[in-house]
Amino acid sequence: MPRPLTLMAVHAHPDDEATSTGGVLARYSAEGVTTVLVTCTDGALGDAGAVKPGQDGHQGEAVVATRAAELAESCRILGITHAHQLGFHDSGMMGWPQNDLPGSFWSTPIDGPTEQLARLIEQYRPDVVVTYDANGFYGHPDHIQAHRITVEALRRTGSDARLFFSTIRRSTMEEFRRRMVEGGMEIPDDDASDAPETPPMGVPDDEIAADVDCTPFAQQKFDALAAHASQVENIFFLRLPMDVFTAAMGRETFVRADVPRPERVESDLFAGLRD
Repeated sequence: MPRPLTLMAVHAHPDDEATSTGGVLARYSAEGVTTVLVTCTDGALGDAGAVKPGQDGHQGEAVVATRAAELAESCRILGITHAHQLGFHDSGMMGWPQNDLPGSFWSTPIDGPTEQLARLIEQYRPDVVVTYDANGFYGHPDHIQAHRITVEALRRTGSDARLFFSTIRRSTMEEFRRRMVEGGMEIPDDDASDAPETPPMGVPDDEIAADVDCTPFAQQKFDALAAHASQVENIFFLRLPMDVFTAAMGRETFVRADVPRPERVESDLFAGLRD
């Protein structure tokens, strides 16, 4: 029997797997693809329900335990075949003092986590790997670090896996915002004088390499996000009606690391690799 195709997703925190790749993980699992999730940090700087990091009652060890259980449930919902946690401490948002604490993922030299990931790549021999771009999608330090170790681990192992970065089309941002408002959400004013400066999100249309229709799996994606109940205040997509959620989140788009401007947009991350 031929070896089944394998998809590996490398993410920074519990819940990231569902936000940007929940659709492809559910879809390809249903198709018989082996799906491997690698989560780099423990999520310790997430919410403890209504309690924010730094507030009284926020207990890191309890948050870690809760988020590990939520991650396991999300993996069950998405049908993920194998899940691994590298165990590094959550670094918080860019500019937080926790960025530089010993043991934080952001402050850890990449050799250690790269070797951990390289061993998993050698174990599972993925055909496709997905993670974040060099900007970490929106400048999050742990996302940037996940990008760095993924690129380096693939180089060190000599893997020929296709490497994709999850993204969104900039041309659809206005439509995305419209759908959010349609769903009853308040959208912050990006031009406000007190708005934090963040790197631009998404890419031009001519950089999109794959646009995968995951709408039949939108409910699974929604349920996987909902499994991260302790973070529900931050997962604003869960406030959307299901039809709006499906329209806004049912397709997942990617750029390919080695093809800056592809000649065509594939509808399948495994295009050309299937028997």
